[in-house]
Amino acid sequence: GVHVDGGMREYLSVPSKTLLHGEDLSYDELALVEPLAIGAHGVRRADVQPGEFVLVIGAGPIGLGTMEFARIAGAKVIALDINNDRLAFCKDKLKVDHVINALDNDVIDQLSKITNADMPTVVIDATGNQKAINNAINYMAHGARFVLIGLQKGDLIFNHPEFHKRESTLMSSRNANIEDFEHVIKSMKAGLVNPTNYITHQVKFEEVKDEFESWLDPKNGVIKAMVSID
Repeated sequence: GVHVDGGMREYLSVPSKTLLHGEDLSYDELALVEPLAIGAHGVRRADVQPGEFVLVIGAGPIGLGTMEFARIAGAKVIALDINNDRLAFCKDKLKVDHVINALDNDVIDQLSKITNADMPTVVIDATGNQKAINNAINYMAHGARFVLIGLQKGDLIFNHPEFHKRESTLMSSRNANIEDFEHVIKSMKAGLVNPTNYITHQVKFEEVKDEFESWLDPKNGVIKAMVSID
């Protein structure tokens, strides 16, 4: 586990006060609560307000959940990724307002046009990629909040003058807490989140060994693969 060893054990003793009621959600839905809570926590860290332009960099599972909860918070969401299939998913399934391919030469111009030249007031990185983090500095409005959900495994280096002149706020967002879990569960119960959007593959436990490597190929379109145990 994150804070306590033994997360892969069959049984683990924890205080009852740390448990949340599943609210009659299915096993598949409950399995999505934790990854979605990570994005929900990042949105809460950013204190996203209704009507704000929120740019989410990275359309992996964590980034998608971040977009979902930014939308629920009332933001105008912009998705940035290099995978056109994922961007189409953002638009069609998650109802993201705007999508941009990060490989385009005019990303800043597109952001300026979308935001009426104001640029996003919240930028959330869900990649942990050093180049993406550096580029994000140029995408922010004056006084923007920049939240790092993705983890850069090394020194964090960026252009100080570009960051400084915007009077930006830099925040990290690590995991989630009980409030985020509760928010995700309530959002599912209220129909604000459609868990089936994320579940792209279903396999039996005994099939995992044969299927796992194929999940690493982006062409297979895996977002979340559910493993069933009889």
